[in-house]
Amino acid sequence: MIDTGRRPKGTIKTSTITTGTILVALAGALALAACSSTVTREPTRGSRTPVRVSTPKYGASAVVQRGDTMYGIAFRNGIDARDLAAWNGISAPYTIYPGQRLKLYPGGGNASAARPPVSRPVPGRPTTVTPATGAPTAPVARPPVATAPTRPPPAPSAPVSSGIDWRWPADGQLLSRYVAGEPTKQGIDIAGSSGAPVRAASDGVVVYSGSGLVGYGELIIIKHNDAWLSAYGHNRNRLVNEGQLVKSGQQIAEMGRSGAAREMLHFEVRYNGKPVDPLLYLPKK
Repeated sequence: MIDTGRRPKGTIKTSTITTGTILVALAGALALAACSSTVTREPTRGSRTPVRVSTPKYGASAVVQRGDTMYGIAFRNGIDARDLAAWNGISAPYTIYPGQRLKLYPGGGNASAARPPVSRPVPGRPTTVTPATGAPTAPVARPPVATAPTRPPPAPSAPVSSGIDWRWPADGQLLSRYVAGEPTKQGIDIAGSSGAPVRAASDGVVVYSGSGLVGYGELIIIKHNDAWLSAYGHNRNRLVNEGQLVKSGQQIAEMGRSGAAREMLHFEVRYNGKPVDPLLYLPKK
């Protein structure tokens, strides 16, 4: 019989269906592989590096005195109260007791770990440069290293937007402005008369009301959210207690001169425990 090279029609049809089925199956497998690869590369929630807010004071601690609160101690040391509580294994509502010692740094940390070791010359052993041949040479004189002139630290810029509708806490002339890095000027001073109303700068909850912080007299601290606090010092009389909710503009104290040379309000704004310039947030007068 002579082979004409033709094939039965059914055979050609079957071959076509088989090839198409294989291509569809391969395409599906590649799509599944692509989906699997995308899911694998997706980062997990715990993969982000946490941001440390407060600057630890390695080796330092604070002993709780009668009347102290977690917020008061944190405020005094420029540390966020949440960090201070976490470093000492204390959960909300941050109950502390007189005589308790609180570390001002995270557990296991130390100051020396953050500093590179300093190599010191061995007494009696001169420092010389010896060539590969071993022949002694005279010590090589090195020129002195030029040091950059000391410059004052630049004034910090405003942190992220607070999202808070701030208002002036008292009526009166501005006596003193905020100065970055100056311990006695971490806020502004507003003049007034004895008994003049001191008002909450925004909605919040009172987290400190007392006189245990040296230099502030009768002091009130209001927490506006997890990151922002405001402080009101030198009052004659405090009108709110810790844990009390206050509204913006509500009178919280009477102006006085406790811990000050004259009647005035000392007002501070703190972001994550650190003082910032209140004038960057208060409405322009």
